Amino acid sequence: MSKTIWTKEYAKFIKKLRQARFKAGLRQIEVAKKLKRPQSYISRVESGEYRLDIIEVKRFAKIYGKDMNELID
Repeated sequence: MSKTIWTKEYAKFIKKLRQARFKAGLRQIEVAKKLKRPQSYISRVESGEYRLDIIEVKRFAKIYGKDMNELID
């Protein structure tokens, strides 16, 4: 049995991140353009394939008009 580095807390964070994008009325492609990244990057982040670091979380929060603390419990 393999162990995962993803925790329940991280899954909760990803859910909040996705909800923040929806509430901001943005599509993945729009967020990607703002971050100067491909749409596949946003998809990988929201599916949990790519783990964000704190600087990236800050960028997402700014785009979504949220404080970082709203995304992280």
